Formats: sequence, C-alpha cells, structure tokens
Amino acid sequence: MYWYLPWAWTTSFLEALVRTGPVVCTPLTDDDLDTAAELHSEAFDHPWSGDELASLLGQAGSFGFVARRVGHAGEPPLGFVLARNTKGEAEILTIAVAPRARRHGVGRLLMDHVLQHLHAERAESLFLEVDEENTAARRLYERLRFVEAGRRPAYYRQPDGRRTSALTLKRSLR
Repeated sequence: MYWYLPWAWTTSFLEALVRTGPVVCTPLTDDDLDTAAELHSEAFDHPWSGDELASLLGQAGSFGFVARRVGHAGEPPLGFVLARNTKGEAEILTIAVAPRARRHGVGRLLMDHVLQHLHAERAESLFLEVDEENTAARRLYERLRFVEAGRRPAYYRQPDGRRTSALTLKRSLR
C-alpha cells in the first residue's frame, strides 16, 4: 500500500521527488527490520539491533514507516521512523535517514506520515528527543511546529567524548 498524502505534496513529497526520484513510504514491517537496523547504525553511534527494533515494533501502539525510491527494488531504504501512541500521547522512538538521502526531504516525508497516522488515531500530542547539536533535525522539527518541552543535560555522548543535551520537543496535534 502506498501512502501519498495530497496535503503534504507541496513540501515533503515534492522535495523528495525532485531530489531523489519518486519516494514512497510504506508501513514498517518485520521484514524491514534488518535493513532498518543497518540504517540505524549509519545514523547513530549506539544503534539498535533488528531484535531491539522488533521488540519495540511489537509493543502495543507502536508503528512505523519506511521510505524507498520507486523502481529501485533491492536498494536499501532511504529512511525509517518508529513511533508509539499510548492513550493519545505519542512519541518518536527513532528516526533515521541514510546519509545519501539527508537534506532531501526524506525525514520530512517520514514525519508527515507519522503525523497523518496520529491524526487518524486522534492523538493529542507527539514528543521526541533530539541532540541539541543536530541542527538539521532541529530545523525540521521547528518547521513542523515542535516546541521545546524540556532538556536532559549531558544525555548524549559524542564520538570525541563530549556530552551534549537532549532536547525534548512536543507538538500539539489538536
């Protein structure tokens, strides 16, 4: 099943289409988890395994999407997102975009799909955490109307040993 969102075409879909060729998001399934884990290892210093992703996806209220280029069977995905909705309060558990696809609208496309899914589920709010030094992601979340709801000092350890804060961001969905 393909998830084209007409209301999002002016932003994320068209950006992804122009920069990477046609991109579709499909629901994340167990069959995607090994490649999602590989993608996660490209994006994070402490990646989650396929088994860890499977455990999270199997929890009540969890869902996700995977982004792929149309007509490129066998090519690794461009990105994926894993989220959870519990009693109207949702959270992004993780989102990862392949280095080759960053700043091409793929993250926005994935987030748009999450927002559409949560709208259909009538969720009230969406939370996520982001490293304070991840300026590209912070700009995306700002454009998506997330606001800072908290800060966890010295939460992330950088490759050079420095510690940086995690920003907790929130978006009201009502």
